[in-house]
Amino acid sequence: MPTGLAYLVVVLVWASTPLAIKWSAEAGAPVGSVMLRMGLALAAGALILLLLRRAPRLDRKALTSYAAAVPGVFGAMALSYHASQFLPSGMLSVMFGMAPLISGLILQALPGATRLKRWHWIGCALGVAGLAVVFADSLTLGGHQQLTALIMMLAAVTLFSASGIAVQRVAAGLQPLTQTVGALAMSMPCFLVIWLASGEPLWIPLTHRGLWAVLYLALFGSLIGFLCYYLILSRLHAATVALVTLITPILAMTLGMLLNQESPSLSMLLGAALILVALGAYLFGDRLAKRSAQKLNSQHEDAPPAR
Repeated sequence: MPTGLAYLVVVLVWASTPLAIKWSAEAGAPVGSVMLRMGLALAAGALILLLLRRAPRLDRKALTSYAAAVPGVFGAMALSYHASQFLPSGMLSVMFGMAPLISGLILQALPGATRLKRWHWIGCALGVAGLAVVFADSLTLGGHQQLTALIMMLAAVTLFSASGIAVQRVAAGLQPLTQTVGALAMSMPCFLVIWLASGEPLWIPLTHRGLWAVLYLALFGSLIGFLCYYLILSRLHAATVALVTLITPILAMTLGMLLNQESPSLSMLLGAALILVALGAYLFGDRLAKRSAQKLNSQHEDAPPAR
């Protein structure tokens, strides 16, 4: 697949996933909806592996890698689906955009990790300020359900980030499709247990658009989008790939307003803007600072000597 097309697929899938999550859970069965999505994705992924004649790896390192991905698949998705019932879809995307910041903070507690620099800490501080604005808005409006949903999303992003770091540290050398299928297979029993314990009906209620949303998420959100992401990650500079996390929240909020008549409050939009600025500072602050320093040095070198 051409790199440009793969990049476009990742942007569109990541931008539309929050709205699809919201639609798939709108009938009041978030656990059943996410379980159905992951079950369909698992079946599709296993079928592709079968057609490609790739046997899944079942050695100890591979199993450890699958297990390390479970908190990011099961934990993060279960919490996100619950939170989607009380938050605008764009806010789900904004919260997941904080994953690089949270990953950086988690890495500070681990041995051998790169230490954060000044611009990283500025980004983290701005991110916390943005979160504070969003949380304060929920408290002011008396939306206890919305506040709980925000806490769920913060926990979901933390699980997602920690899980990604764990998979990287295992370094099992698995292909993306194999890793995805293995993680989904290990996550399915967890989804089944929480579904049976949730009290949701044994048949999964879905609206018409909710059914199409589940199918879209299973095929694109859990398989094609993931594979395209790994493809561009292997071909493009990390900074170019990181732009996806800045583009998608803006698109996701726009889709929510246009297609789902969502109206985030002014404070929530302000908090989201602060979080996006924080992400930009975290991802690109050092690079901009280096360019400014190089430009300043170049100007000093080109300046005529003082008499």
